[in-house]
Amino acid sequence: MTDVLRRGRASLAFSFFTQGATFALLVTRIPAIQDRYGVSDALLPVFLAAVPILAGVGSVTTEQLVKRVRPSRLLRWSQPVVMLALLGVGAGGHVAELAVALAAFGLAVGALDASMNMLGVSLQRTYGRSIMLSFHAAYSLGGILGASLAWVGAHWHLALWVSYLPVVAVLLPAALVGSRWYVDSEPAPAEDTADAAGTGGGVVFKLLLPLCLVMTFAYIGDSTVSNWSAKYLKDVLGSSEQLATVPYNVYMVTTLVGRAIGDFGVRRFGAAAVVRLGALVAAAGFAVVAGASGAWVGMAGFTLLGLGLCVLVPQTFAAAGRLFPGASDAAIARLNIFNYVGFLVGSPLVGALGDAWSYRGAMLVPMVLVLVTLVYARSFAVRTDRYGGGHERPRTADVGRGSNGL
Repeated sequence: MTDVLRRGRASLAFSFFTQGATFALLVTRIPAIQDRYGVSDALLPVFLAAVPILAGVGSVTTEQLVKRVRPSRLLRWSQPVVMLALLGVGAGGHVAELAVALAAFGLAVGALDASMNMLGVSLQRTYGRSIMLSFHAAYSLGGILGASLAWVGAHWHLALWVSYLPVVAVLLPAALVGSRWYVDSEPAPAEDTADAAGTGGGVVFKLLLPLCLVMTFAYIGDSTVSNWSAKYLKDVLGSSEQLATVPYNVYMVTTLVGRAIGDFGVRRFGAAAVVRLGALVAAAGFAVVAGASGAWVGMAGFTLLGLGLCVLVPQTFAAAGRLFPGASDAAIARLNIFNYVGFLVGSPLVGALGDAWSYRGAMLVPMVLVLVTLVYARSFAVRTDRYGGGHERPRTADVGRGSNGL
């Protein structure tokens, strides 16, 4: 049983890693994609907004599909679709082909994100201790690799399909092989389901709403860094163009570091304490960025942002699984939608405030939103009245077989 769990954990971590690399390869080459297809500046936001909107549709669809199909099967087949859609983005030659490829990418990535986190939450419950942050650390590591490969492609002026094909050729078959060892867990025991949040096993959106808000605020903060850090350093803090590319790389590295050690903090101090600390550190990061006197001070602020924001999303998924143990898949699918809501809202919000007011002032808005997380920190607490000791209670799981029935 231990070997099955370990293989399941390793294969799922590789899936997170693969998705991190795939997504980074797409978003970091947006200028090259725009040039390849001749997409105008006016039309580009439409394409960029369509991906998270369709991903939300994919996540909603996944909530219904997992009633009939195991999450592991959805993950097994949605991940290749995402990678092939990425290759389609690089290989097409007409705007219509780009639209089809991005539509497939968006729908599949919604199912992929939802099913991946469903398996992570159920596997964490089976382990009986925090491991969710380690999966998202693998995602961050994949993102660093993908961004680095994208830089190589841009530096050597490689065609998009030339940059994408080797990655897809290596990661796609590896992900398919690894998917043989995904571990699906059985539903929570009846006594846990009946007691969970007084819901009788269903998902009550009013109870899930605090976590949905935290997810939205976290992604508003994340999209602020990914979309505006370079412009902020160059235009507001007067850095060179080369130095302006550094903050996001630093943010990604500190996100990896924070997630790599975050599970130990959750085990030692509890999820609520880690979320509170993360929110405070992230808010301090935004404050430093807003008040920075120079580029290096600004980069120190972005470093704090990586260390603070990195814990919020994984712990929000984990908290949803604890709140609705008998319906964790449905809760995670609904919660995952607010990932895309935050992504859609964050960048336009900061841009509009920056143009109408100032970019320094705009940085204070995500700071305030992240601080609101403190109000909802109680939603992350592990119930110790039933489980004791601040740890998650293990549940009976289908650990005797992987997703392929072995």
